[in-house]
Amino acid sequence: MPARPPSPLAPRLGLIALAFFALLAAVGCSTFARAIKEGDELTAQRKWTEAEAAYQRALAAEPGDSEAKVKLRDMRRQWSAEVLQGAQAKHSEGDLAGATPLLVRALALDEENDAARTLLTQTLDARVEGALKALKEDRLQEARAELDAVLVVDEGHAAARKGVAAVQTALARRWFNTAKRLEEEGKSGNALLAYVRADQEQVGATPARERAEAVRRKLQDEIAFLVVTGPAEDRAEAPDVVQRLSPGRLSALLPQEVPIRVITTEAPKDHEGVRLGLAVERVMPVKSVEQAQKSQRYLVTNKAVPNPRRLELETALLAQERKLEDVEHKLSGVLRDYLRKQDELAQAHEVSARCRERERKVCGTGLSECVQAFSRAKPGEVPADCNPARCNPQCEQEEGALKQRASAAQELERRLETAQENAVVQRREVQRGRDAYYREPPTVEEPVYADYPYDVELHRLSITASVTERLVVLSKDVAGASPHTEDYVATHEDGANKAYDKVGVLADPVQLRSEAELRVEAGDKAMAAIAARVKEHFDVYRQRRVEDARRGMVRPSAEDVVETAVRALLLTADAPPQDVLLPLAKARGLTRPEAIFGR
Repeated sequence: MPARPPSPLAPRLGLIALAFFALLAAVGCSTFARAIKEGDELTAQRKWTEAEAAYQRALAAEPGDSEAKVKLRDMRRQWSAEVLQGAQAKHSEGDLAGATPLLVRALALDEENDAARTLLTQTLDARVEGALKALKEDRLQEARAELDAVLVVDEGHAAARKGVAAVQTALARRWFNTAKRLEEEGKSGNALLAYVRADQEQVGATPARERAEAVRRKLQDEIAFLVVTGPAEDRAEAPDVVQRLSPGRLSALLPQEVPIRVITTEAPKDHEGVRLGLAVERVMPVKSVEQAQKSQRYLVTNKAVPNPRRLELETALLAQERKLEDVEHKLSGVLRDYLRKQDELAQAHEVSARCRERERKVCGTGLSECVQAFSRAKPGEVPADCNPARCNPQCEQEEGALKQRASAAQELERRLETAQENAVVQRREVQRGRDAYYREPPTVEEPVYADYPYDVELHRLSITASVTERLVVLSKDVAGASPHTEDYVATHEDGANKAYDKVGVLADPVQLRSEAELRVEAGDKAMAAIAARVKEHFDVYRQRRVEDARRGMVRPSAEDVVETAVRALLLTADAPPQDVLLPLAKARGLTRPEAIFGR
């Protein structure tokens, strides 16, 4: 048989494959090369930001490439030199504030730029000198701003830190002098805030803290809520109860953080407060004994009873078995559908295989005829026997039916697997229920109890203290005040029983508290109630002051508003209103508003 000549398509396929692989090799480095080229062009045009972005893209494509790193470093050096030129121009013009960020930028681009580092040091030193000059000329805010700007760049600058301390000392002295002037003018609230601000600027630079404490005490005495009272009148001949109603006890029960003063002398005219008069009308002890009976339950024996737990497990087991029947019935239905669908799928597969065999024979015959026709045809001529239509698919309908049945069979297979898993799980549950049922004993021991009765005596002692109080506002007529009498009861009770030592019941003697202890307790209850009513009057007074302060918070820096607000805050030192405290502190520049209260 003669050898077949080589096909003219083989060289072409080789060239195509070679070009394809060359293209794949070129794609990997095209991004890197394009980014490098773009970065070089932008560097030549002195477009530094775009050039840096281009080199960064190149490093993203080839992270370890030394060429990209060198080009990026060189570009940043050129950029740093250009920024340095701009900084030098501003420095020569005297614009030190404008030159500082440029020098910082130049060093960020090139850490080895010694010229930029030297000029930055000179610039910062010059700004510190200017700040110290402003400090000598008493331009404190300007000096502080310059020094803060220097410390932002170099937080370890020794001269700047020393200058900040000097500025704080000068500000503290200025605020202290302002506070002294305000105190001499009678504006104690403004003076207190100024003393606090001076102390916060520089602790110890001035005696501001001591003066603030003195002004605070003066303000508290001015706005204090006075409670004018005296020793309680003893009409019941009960000195122990009267002693619990003393002014000292009342002062101890009132809040200590707010200015409430309990005094025994006459109050100044037109001062806020109340007058309190107390009298002990009677102290009556009542002692009673009640007869009662109690019982002590004790264990007699045990008896066997049907196990209730076994009945519960039996009921649960029956429910699980019925559920298993339903699951297995569903499994059998799904299995029948699956087997039927498998038969249909096998038939469709056989039909499709026969059709594909016919197609293969037709296409093979056409291909052999095409090869024979090529051997007889002239070069470059395509014979008519080589018609591709002879190999067109002709089994689309059978293939579609096969795919449809295969999809339905897969769905039924998933349903069958799910049903089988459910059946396995349910069988396991039934088996567990059976194990639990048979492990449970048929009977259990139940305790049998009996009651042992015994007599009890309930002893009760109560002390009733009747106290009359006369509480009026100082600005009102004392003679028109109505007295208020209330009973305050202190009670204690205990049970005593006499029994034999049987089933844990022993003789228990009575253990009542003494009458003296209960008399003291009754007096304490009376004083606590009286202190609460005094506190209610004080709350009304200070709420009125707080409302006056809130109305002025639209202009918290005004001196008259500050006077009102400071007094309201001192009256609410236990819970200061934030809508008054924070605006006031912000208006006076206080970093710790709680320092107003001496904390």
